[in-house]
Amino acid sequence: MTDATNPLLHPSGLPYELPDFRAIRPEHYLPAFEVAFAEHRREIDAITRARSAPTFENTIAAIERAGETLDRVAHVFYTVSSADATAEIQQIEEVLAPLMAAHEDAIRLDERLYWRVAQVHERLDDIELTAEQRYLVQRHFREMTHAGAALDAEAKATLTALNQRLSSLSTTFEKNLLADTNDLAVAFDDVTALAGLSTGELSAAARAASERGLQGQWLITLPLFTGHPALASLRDRESRRRIMSASLARGSRGNAYDNRGVVQEIVRLRAERAALLGYASHAAYVTADETAGSPEAVERMLRELAAPAARNVERERAALQELIDDSDAPYALEAHDWAYVTERVRQARYDIDTAALRPFFEAERVLQDGVFFAATQLYGVTFTERHDLVAYHPGARVFEVTDADGSPVGLYVLDLYTRDSKRGGAWMNPIVSQSALRGTLPVVVNNLNVSEPGEGEPTLLTLDEVTTLFHEFGHALHGLFARVTYPHFAGTNVFRDFVEFPSQVNEMWILWSEVLDNYARHHETGERLDPAIVERLRATETFDQGHATAEYLAASWLDQAWHRLAPDAVVADVAAFEAAALADIGLDSPVVPTRYSSTYFAHVFAGGYSAGYYSYIWSEVLDADTVDWFRENGGLTRENGDRFRARLLGVGGSTDPLEAYRDFRGRDAEIAPLLKRRGLDG
Repeated sequence: MTDATNPLLHPSGLPYELPDFRAIRPEHYLPAFEVAFAEHRREIDAITRARSAPTFENTIAAIERAGETLDRVAHVFYTVSSADATAEIQQIEEVLAPLMAAHEDAIRLDERLYWRVAQVHERLDDIELTAEQRYLVQRHFREMTHAGAALDAEAKATLTALNQRLSSLSTTFEKNLLADTNDLAVAFDDVTALAGLSTGELSAAARAASERGLQGQWLITLPLFTGHPALASLRDRESRRRIMSASLARGSRGNAYDNRGVVQEIVRLRAERAALLGYASHAAYVTADETAGSPEAVERMLRELAAPAARNVERERAALQELIDDSDAPYALEAHDWAYVTERVRQARYDIDTAALRPFFEAERVLQDGVFFAATQLYGVTFTERHDLVAYHPGARVFEVTDADGSPVGLYVLDLYTRDSKRGGAWMNPIVSQSALRGTLPVVVNNLNVSEPGEGEPTLLTLDEVTTLFHEFGHALHGLFARVTYPHFAGTNVFRDFVEFPSQVNEMWILWSEVLDNYARHHETGERLDPAIVERLRATETFDQGHATAEYLAASWLDQAWHRLAPDAVVADVAAFEAAALADIGLDSPVVPTRYSSTYFAHVFAGGYSAGYYSYIWSEVLDADTVDWFRENGGLTRENGDRFRARLLGVGGSTDPLEAYRDFRGRDAEIAPLLKRRGLDG
């Protein structure tokens, strides 16, 4: 293999520069990264060796032009390593992690480059620039300073070593979690133990078992979060207990995949790095460059919401226990019972059986007549499947997105089903980022982890899975619609505690009448979902919100608690630390475990949400306020969609996000709509 024959080192020639996944093999990645690293370093060196005075064009714009090959290679590899992490890909990632960290530091901490950026920043008021260019200068200076570019050489060496070790540890955490999650999938020999599951769910469980070589068995695989969709339907308490116990045990069993030591070292090294950079804690370091501004601001919000959430949990628990006490075989409510008994209460109080809704949520219909339909109504875009274009896995589908005037928007890739090589959860990421400077349009992917049914069986989604699809598609729209000049601002490259806002807004269309009526049809008969059921669904919007809010807030506070520690803090027992942190905020209910426990909290120990998991509720303030705006202004209309697209989605990261929100809404967001939505308003 030569550089000329490595498909990663050249634009593919395919539409939208979609990588030629048919030609890319694992052995291409490391050589391509080596070439891309060297090329990027040469490009940066050319900027720093320039004898002319620093200007926007020869410094800031030049930085944006640099690294195009590296961006292309990295986008491809990290798409594959998260969605189809074979053993070979995992080995490559372990080798790559410290190399990538070292290269990024070599750029961000380059003192000559920082001097040139600082010179442009110092003369910002004297230079004639567009608003995007001005903000780009500010962000480059701020981000390099925040990364440690102003440190002396000795401190930079220490920082680089810390970053490399942390990168390796995050890779180890994710590898351990994937292996232990697969290992802890719960096998059942007797199908009667799974009574309550639908035919499609049983088919998916049989298929999962067969793929593991467990013929004649049924395998329940585990999602990323603590709970499990099956817990709401399984009638057998022991089956529910087994699934919950397996979920809670991940990464803490004392085996080769134990993540407790990894968590402790990550936390300690992050605290050391923060101190080196002049911050009291990792949380202080992270929030200093987010809209929150400080961990104290985050704590105020979490504590303000935690107390009413805990009260709601207690009321909900008492109602569930009362139902159990009135049954023929009473027992004490435990965590693995909550979802099941909640469904019984929901049925009794609202006459809704959420399991009975699944035949109305056939996946293809939800996608085409729900998700895509709402986007077309709002933004005028259309989606055409491109069977001629191949993604990174046979299960991933490619759609071309076209604007109302026929102009191209980009490509959308959907990878719906779970598999052993895919990490848990659901996410969006770019494969190609949009940039007018580079002449590229976006290619974005949504990954979910829906169980795939047996051959010929329909994929019937739960209401939660419908919500996840709409949510992740909101991220995809952000990535597709952003139109910026510079790649630094492409798509979802916004502050972490703002990035969830567009995706949360997109969830509003799930139960919007004209959208729901278009996609919620029985997959066999075609009948519409009964409007009376829809009204009862809307009436349940605050039902069980104590539980939902408390489990989320508990995880958010756990993230903050770990990342507010000083470098010399000693945590001898991970479980004891968790218990103390949750007791501190009053969310230590044994029947409502935290949504993610530390050893499988991939968002913060293997993803980009460290000290930032609070961002979902932080963004939800904007989301709930925006939903009110849509309702006040006519809902699902092109006029409303065009305004939201132009003033929020379309600007990507090229504008301060709160300024963009004020431009859209005409004022700052108010918290009252969130409190009402969550049932926390009294």
